[in-house]
Amino acid sequence: MWLYLALIAISLLAMAGLRNCRNHAAPAALMHSGGDTIDVAIEYSPVSFYSYADTMGGFNYDFLRLIAARHGCKFKFHPIVSLSTALNHLREGVYDIVAAQFPVTAENRKLFLFTEPLYIDRQVLVQRRDSAGALIVKSQLDLARRTVRVVAGSPMKERIMGLSREIGDTIRVIEDSQYGPEQIFLLVATGDDSLAVINEAVARRLAKHYPQVDIATGISFSQFQALTLRKENTVLCDSLNLWIRQLKATRDYESLSRRYLK
Repeated sequence: MWLYLALIAISLLAMAGLRNCRNHAAPAALMHSGGDTIDVAIEYSPVSFYSYADTMGGFNYDFLRLIAARHGCKFKFHPIVSLSTALNHLREGVYDIVAAQFPVTAENRKLFLFTEPLYIDRQVLVQRRDSAGALIVKSQLDLARRTVRVVAGSPMKERIMGLSREIGDTIRVIEDSQYGPEQIFLLVATGDDSLAVINEAVARRLAKHYPQVDIATGISFSQFQALTLRKENTVLCDSLNLWIRQLKATRDYESLSRRYLK
């Protein structure tokens, strides 16, 4: 409990700093590490990766560390918040893998290569209850003519646009290129925003500390979550697939699932 409360406090402070900061210095150029190092862009979230003092964890982080220990490969982790930026750097060859909440869909397969699934997740609506405990959105139909925030570069926008067509009315979407899923959850939880859509695994862990937040309304069907690679990186993908299948058959995988996904 204390760890997650501390992480939430740090996230809120970081969000405030990002809003007030105006740094005009040119960013340093990103480069691949080279050699046998596998560069991994890993999403900062309670499910994928978190860091507090000397403690680091997260499903994707621990999963890849188990693979490294078993097979002697060298991963270099690059924590990221912006999924769209990480995917651009993946295409450019800066990263070899993106480990983030980015589901395996037919549209995404046209652009990227995916490993064997690591787990199954779905997209849910994040909203606050009012002072009487009532909800603004009780079903997907209530999203008509409302505005929903999503992480830029995520497939949530396409799903919401599809839902808009299904209900026969407009749903406005704000794509946030500054914040990740944890931060846009906190925007809703603290009253700075009304509605957001993120993956359920992240929402479930954060909602434990915010009883005023509801995450019961599903937006998508269940979707596979996997590691994302460049289309041409088939050799690495084949190796990862073998290692993933082996690891998923162990008690270590069961332990990770119970810790981060339940």
